[in-house]
Amino acid sequence: MSGFTDATRNSEETEVNGWIKFGLRLGVSAALHPFEYSKTLIQLGYEPISPRPGRSLFGRPIMILPNIFQYAGHIRKIDGFYGCYRGLAPKLVGSILSMVVSERVTQELGLIPPEEIKDESDLTEEEVYIQFKATLKRDIVLTVSGIIAAHPFHVISVRMMAQFVGRETLYTSIYSSIAEIWRSEGILGFFAGIVPKLLCDVACLVLSSTTVYMLNKYLIKDKLARQYNAGFTQFAFSSLLYSLQVVSTCSVVSGSRLMAGQPPIMPIYRNWVDCWNDLQSRSELKRGSSLFWRSQVMPTASIATGFVPLPKLARYQ
Repeated sequence: MSGFTDATRNSEETEVNGWIKFGLRLGVSAALHPFEYSKTLIQLGYEPISPRPGRSLFGRPIMILPNIFQYAGHIRKIDGFYGCYRGLAPKLVGSILSMVVSERVTQELGLIPPEEIKDESDLTEEEVYIQFKATLKRDIVLTVSGIIAAHPFHVISVRMMAQFVGRETLYTSIYSSIAEIWRSEGILGFFAGIVPKLLCDVACLVLSSTTVYMLNKYLIKDKLARQYNAGFTQFAFSSLLYSLQVVSTCSVVSGSRLMAGQPPIMPIYRNWVDCWNDLQSRSELKRGSSLFWRSQVMPTASIATGFVPLPKLARYQ
């Protein structure tokens, strides 16, 4: 009886600790939202601040674009402090819904809970491989179910932020945004851009987890080195797959009634592959990948004569 009570208490403590960590992540996400807001607009191809002439490390003439702090400062200058948090509410709602739904799905499928994951040093190679497969399976289910559950709110959040380009008021609240998407696009509008997002997150998870497992098995034995290896590997693959994030963001807005998603600012894409091909043809799949040192190559010397701060697509880094 005592053992059962201790197990129940440990399970409750684990659940409480999980919610505390999740709350802290939400707090950090809310605090950094102005920078996420700026990055979203950069991914959409909107550059409202005039770049200044400069030179690269190799002496090549370039136009230096504003960094993420200057971009966020511009948003605050136009819309004020609270304007920097446009789109935060649906983002937080989506995060909470994602966690609740994904955890419920894993419980229903009977997948391995985190508290049952053992230290690899206490396991044989076969047991480590079995645990790796079970953990990866659970993480894939968590990722896919979480993205599907939260994506409608992700669409609302991105479109709220995209209104900065054309100064529209179509997406002012979660309720009005749901009504707008339903009237103009139907149920498919709530899942615009979900395919590249799923591909990006699932591919990053599978590639990074598999690479970490192989490196830990054959090369890295030190525990501290393994922790650094996991973080570096995830960062490397997320950078490699970053183009899918840009395609997803553009697909979310393309075809909507917002100025940011209509010609001449953005073509109306048939699907995400069409979006990928268009951005790739203009070498713009990586825009927003660099947030502190951003530049635009000057094709001719005439660019230095002036720059019109209109919402147009350019070649970004």
